[in-house]
Amino acid sequence: MDRKDFFIPPFALLLFYIVFSSTFGLPEIGAELFNNEFVCWVGVIACVMGYLLFVYAMISFGKSFRVGLDEDHPGELVTTGAFAISRNPIYTAFGLVLTGLFLIIPNWIILIYAIAGIWLFNRQILLEEESLRKIYGEKYAEYCNRVRRFL
Repeated sequence: MDRKDFFIPPFALLLFYIVFSSTFGLPEIGAELFNNEFVCWVGVIACVMGYLLFVYAMISFGKSFRVGLDEDHPGELVTTGAFAISRNPIYTAFGLVLTGLFLIIPNWIILIYAIAGIWLFNRQILLEEESLRKIYGEKYAEYCNRVRRFL
C-alpha cells in the first residue's frame, strides 16, 4: 500500500455523500449545472450499460481473472466475450458509470470526478498496453488492429 492511497478514502466519501445527499434530500454540496429529466434518463441508461458491460467483462475473463499484470505468469491473452468488443471493457464500464452518474446528478464536483476518473483510466490503459505489447508481442498487435480500445 502506497502512502498516496490514503488520499482515496476522503474523495470516495465525498462522492458517496453527494450521491446520498441527492437521493435522500440531505444538504447538497456543489452547484447543479443543469436540470433535464431526459438527460437524467440517458444517465441511468449509461449506468446500467456500464454495469452490464462490467459483469460481462468479469464473466469473459473466466479463469484468467487477475488484478494487475503478472509479467512472470501472464496466462493466455483474453480476446473473446467482452474483450472482442473492447480491449478495455472494465475501464469502459467504469467510464460509462461515471458519465451516467454525472448526467443523473449534474453537479460540478461529479463532473470533476468524471473527468479525472476517465483521465486516470486512460493513463492506466496506456501503461497496461505497453506491458501487454512486451508480453504478447505480435499477437497483441493483431488484437489491437481488430478491436478498439474502448467501444
